[in-house]
Amino acid sequence: MAKKVVIVGAGPAGMSAATELAKFGIHTTVLEEAPKAGGVIYRGPWRKTLDMPHLDEKLQGSIDKIQQNYQQYRSFIDLRTQTRVLGPLGNNSLLLTHDHQLSTIEYDQLILATGCQERSVPFPGWQLPGVMLLGGIQLQLKSGLVRPGHKVVIAGTGPLLVLVACQLHKAGCQVEAICEAAKFASIAKETLGLLNRPQQALNGLSMMLYLKQHKIPLHYGWGLVKASGVEQLNEVTIAPYNDQWEPDQAKAVTLNVDTLGVGYGFSARSQLAQLMGLNVEYDHMSGAIPTTDDWQRSSVDGVFCAGDSAKLAGADAAMLEGRITAQAIAAELGKLSHTEAEQQIHAMRRNLTRYYRFRQAFDTAGYRESGLLSLPDEDTVICRCEQVKRRAIDEAIAQGCRDIVTLKMRTRVTMGDCQGKTCAHYCYDRLKEEGFGQDQGLVRPRFPLDPIPFAALEDNS
Repeated sequence: MAKKVVIVGAGPAGMSAATELAKFGIHTTVLEEAPKAGGVIYRGPWRKTLDMPHLDEKLQGSIDKIQQNYQQYRSFIDLRTQTRVLGPLGNNSLLLTHDHQLSTIEYDQLILATGCQERSVPFPGWQLPGVMLLGGIQLQLKSGLVRPGHKVVIAGTGPLLVLVACQLHKAGCQVEAICEAAKFASIAKETLGLLNRPQQALNGLSMMLYLKQHKIPLHYGWGLVKASGVEQLNEVTIAPYNDQWEPDQAKAVTLNVDTLGVGYGFSARSQLAQLMGLNVEYDHMSGAIPTTDDWQRSSVDGVFCAGDSAKLAGADAAMLEGRITAQAIAAELGKLSHTEAEQQIHAMRRNLTRYYRFRQAFDTAGYRESGLLSLPDEDTVICRCEQVKRRAIDEAIAQGCRDIVTLKMRTRVTMGDCQGKTCAHYCYDRLKEEGFGQDQGLVRPRFPLDPIPFAALEDNS
């Protein structure tokens, strides 16, 4: 009997694994919560539009490539879109929801390619309409050129700031300022690491030239202080940061805008991996990362992890990891000798090393400093689901909370429907800053990972 191979996530890693397995004649079932494959970066527009000036030719080519590969091998790939995985159900089985219906799926080999989520950094006014994470802005643009506003400030750290600023400008927005929290000297120190991907570095320089040509100001060592408005965003206050990323309030500047794009990086979307009992390690930049070997095998037999849910290194690295996973499974299923698989994987991991070094350069330059913890005032909401303010967290830590579980029980942080996706990293950073990093622990995901709609519980028999 043929082994059942299930892939969770139809982004670059998941689709790369599926098409590579198809080349060996191995059928897969790919579960994707969105209506289209490709992940956030390569999903492409929801609707057809003639004018997509913000999407360069390379990106459009990559989007087309994902779709073409799927079409070529679709007879081997059962792609189930708008399907959410709610968690494990017994041994080698997952609970799913689709179109308000519950179902299960069994597997012999499972690939977790669940991607990443944006990291939230709370500050006064971060809940105002008009304040958006950079990934959300990109989704609006890529979904069919939906402009989020007219006058925009971009703030945070990392290469996505410049990319989104260029895309917004090409889409017709007025970009008032880009605030990169890292100082230019910190980025310049990582030049050697950035040269691991010279073409990517050249693309970055091209975008920097675009900013200069269109007189879009880029401020290194600057960042957010607060956002202001009554019913929606009207003003953004920015200021120069010191080495710890604390704002110099005396030099603060206020800009009149209707949109603020915030980007402080991403964290692995590893809740399913944790719920399944995979070994994970916590990383300050990437969050809870499942441990894997050189063949992308996790600590649980038959379960593999690939892409940003295993190591944040970008789409190209994710696709390579997907291919490595496919080679490993093909070897396990006897479609490829162990020696052949080892040779192929060794060659691919050499390329991966360069991608990892390139990413590490940005992580080192944009390492989130503790000064960001000073941004929210005592009335700033930290946990949006449970409306927990900073004041409550301060009081709990002062009263003796030393780990995330105790903090959760005392304040209800991470107890909402999102299960800490928004607030957990602030709590981790706070506990680390207070000197409890070794004992803080991790938020334990709850089953089900998403709320089950009442309609799914109806008896349709």
